[in-house]
Amino acid sequence: MVFEQIATSGCRSYLIGCAETCAAVLIDPELSQIDRYLALAGHHGLRIRHLIDTHTHADHFSATRELARRLNVSIAMHQSSPAPFVDMRLGDGESMVLGKLRINVMHTPGHTRDSMCLRVENRLFTGDTLLIGATGRTDLPTGDPEALHDSLFNRLLRLDPALEVYPAHEYKNREHTTLAQELQQNPRLQKRDRGEFVEMMRNLNLSMPTHLTEALRTNLSGGKTIAQLLSEAAATVSFMSLDELKARVDAHDVELVILDVRERDAYAAGHVPGARHLPRGQLELRVNEELPDPTLRILAVCEFGRVSTLAAATLRQIGFQRAIALDGGMKAWREAGHPLVSS
Repeated sequence: MVFEQIATSGCRSYLIGCAETCAAVLIDPELSQIDRYLALAGHHGLRIRHLIDTHTHADHFSATRELARRLNVSIAMHQSSPAPFVDMRLGDGESMVLGKLRINVMHTPGHTRDSMCLRVENRLFTGDTLLIGATGRTDLPTGDPEALHDSLFNRLLRLDPALEVYPAHEYKNREHTTLAQELQQNPRLQKRDRGEFVEMMRNLNLSMPTHLTEALRTNLSGGKTIAQLLSEAAATVSFMSLDELKARVDAHDVELVILDVRERDAYAAGHVPGARHLPRGQLELRVNEELPDPTLRILAVCEFGRVSTLAAATLRQIGFQRAIALDGGMKAWREAGHPLVSS
């Protein structure tokens, strides 16, 4: 078996391949690591056949949808997953064929309703059901501490104690553990009484994941992240530097239309001399009235440089092929001491 563990901060994903047939699967792939996964598969001479998420992730962005689009392969999750784009819905006790390997499925709800663990030979991929020295939290959508107690003590921990545990998260750079080690050393597993375990899980008082809303939205729907939208927009437009804009303002360049796409109050508080105002939210509705000439060179400006990138990309999509964005934003313009006009 070919095996690679890929770390992304506290997240862990896994590339598993059958050495005889060169078929491979990715478990819990993370969006920012796509190029790395493809490079690793190529290095080992593997072809990725399946993509698996052990559950609906709430703290990072899954790469399954994007990889499935690029590679034309299937996405597998537990049958209770609400995601509409899942191709292969797995049930408890079922298995997936990967060349000469078998990926055995165990439904382990608790962290989420659709959580499952996967066993491949002597390795157990536990998702967020069982972590090294901890367990998955149960205070996020569809979490259930009572279900987690059952999944752990009545199912997972009754497997061969020698099985190696590979979780979806690890924050202390440990590679793996075993079920035996977790039974002995994991503090949360010492609360074997159901009531005590449930009380402990309900009183952990953990902070919410940074990208909770966006991660759930994109992982459930297959929609795009804000970072993806910005990256795609940035790939279609060109940019002007602060220094170049300053030089053109000083030269009174009448061929450049500076378009401030912030809200009215921000524009009134201070804008680039000569800038016109058209909020991003009204761009498509007012563009014909405000910018009747599609051959104009338009420089979109916002506070930090992100909204203006989206605005410039939109302008190009609707026919303003010379639309560009300021590399930076009004915050950088002010900090550089460049002139401002209030109105």
